[in-house]
Amino acid sequence: MITNIILIMLLTFASTTTELIIPQPTSAGIDGEWRLLHENIGISPMHMQLLHNDKVVMFDRTDAGPSNISLPFHRCRHDPFDYMLPKDCTAHSILYDIWDNTFRPLSLRTDTWCSSGAVLADGTLVQTGGYNDGDHNVRTLVPCDDGTCDWVESSGYLTEPRWFSTNQLLPDGRVIIVGGRLQFSYEFYPMSSISFYNSSSFLVDFLKNTSDGVRENNFYPFVHLLPDGNLFMFVNVRSVVIDYKQNKVVKHLPPIPGDDPRNYPNSGSSVLLPLDENTLVEPEVMVCGGAPRHAFLDIKRDHIFARAVPTCGRIKPMDENPSWEMESMPIARVMGDMVILPNGDVIIINGAESGTAGWNNARDPVTRPVIYHPNGPPNTRFSVMQPGSRPRLYNSGAILVTDGRVLVSGSNPNPFYNFSNVEYPTELSLEAFLPPYLARENDAIRPEIVSLDGGVMEYKKPLIVTFTVLKYLKLSRVTVRIIAPSFTTHSLGMNQRMVVLKEIGNVSFVDGSFMQTYYNIEVVGPSTAEIAPPGYYLFYVIHAGIPSPGMWVKLQ
Repeated sequence: MITNIILIMLLTFASTTTELIIPQPTSAGIDGEWRLLHENIGISPMHMQLLHNDKVVMFDRTDAGPSNISLPFHRCRHDPFDYMLPKDCTAHSILYDIWDNTFRPLSLRTDTWCSSGAVLADGTLVQTGGYNDGDHNVRTLVPCDDGTCDWVESSGYLTEPRWFSTNQLLPDGRVIIVGGRLQFSYEFYPMSSISFYNSSSFLVDFLKNTSDGVRENNFYPFVHLLPDGNLFMFVNVRSVVIDYKQNKVVKHLPPIPGDDPRNYPNSGSSVLLPLDENTLVEPEVMVCGGAPRHAFLDIKRDHIFARAVPTCGRIKPMDENPSWEMESMPIARVMGDMVILPNGDVIIINGAESGTAGWNNARDPVTRPVIYHPNGPPNTRFSVMQPGSRPRLYNSGAILVTDGRVLVSGSNPNPFYNFSNVEYPTELSLEAFLPPYLARENDAIRPEIVSLDGGVMEYKKPLIVTFTVLKYLKLSRVTVRIIAPSFTTHSLGMNQRMVVLKEIGNVSFVDGSFMQTYYNIEVVGPSTAEIAPPGYYLFYVIHAGIPSPGMWVKLQ
């Protein structure tokens, strides 16, 4: 029976609709709702990326043993350097269709363990690095709707081995690849044929100086592109602003209070809060969670699991004298994922209340997400959501998808796929968390985008958006927002950013009847590529705090 089900999955290639699909209403109220999408997707993903055809690429590592889904057409992977399976007939990556709720296997040649990624302006997913014979490799996947696309691998492309590195899409369309284990440098994809420094890799003293020696707690640095074109870079407890073009630190920021490291294995999370072009753009970075400095060694030496860090910090790196604004979460958390929601809130989901990242290093799973309201008054910004039923610990992840749901998958705190006789078995299920804005009681004020000027947006050019809503609230503000979906792994959503588009005038009535009324709002495309790099974005209209279902727009 199981073989038949897998065979059906391998032979069924779901087509993606181009029509706007409104998510099924939920009876959930102010604390959201969980839904199980699949009990078993065959792999336990540690990496996820939503593509502009509403497919989600998910992948794991190749050296964790056989997965629970076969490669199609009786194919097998042959890799004499793989530590576990030189011959492997199972898949370690899948492509999931968010509308049809189906998936199919993809093929990886070498190990993608703890790697990084970004989506180029043309929609191509670029994945960089990994482990063992995959640590210098680059893999690309071009989205398709006919079921034929798969990974294409370029061996030895990278100058340095990139394991636990971070990617950031740049204004010129390149990707910068930062750090990695024992790699205190950055390089670019695509690699430039002409380099001012006569080198393809650039050393950064800041990366080397923020490692605590044998503890190696500076993996997956937090990197965010700032509106002035420089990069915010946070490692351990310290942060800087760096001019990557000149390979120069231009500003040293104060350390985050508390002296508790926030990067792997202490594994907090970070987001660049929404950039609003209706005001003076002041970028603000938020860092949440983590583990005490001694936590990883305490586990290894004494089997003691320290309580996770309960604090978040916000800083405006472009201020003349930046400082951290600290606040406490309702629940201490390590390995949490921070996802920007369409209404500008941030959900913090997954993780544990004790321990660190790493195999069998965490206890006390945190199954309750919290939603953070960045513009709320201090001490009132967190709302605690409904708990899930499954622990999501090390190697779990969460991403936003088009209709406003949050996909949650993964969790394998074991060295291999292990489903019995362990405290936290490998998790193969796929779930969705529906935030409160998807509740049925919001249907009357939920807007729906009717037209979007062809789905293309240009920098500084006006764009008219037509939407409909059953009950228009005249006193509520309507905003238009774009979101760059994240490449998510190890509690870090790389490239994730939201821009609130500048409005031209007020919402105007267009046409309507008793059943349906149409409105226009005119906005302007992002002012610069530093505000929003070129590429595909999710596009939302927000009315009375409730987002429309998303549509895709290409910024060029």
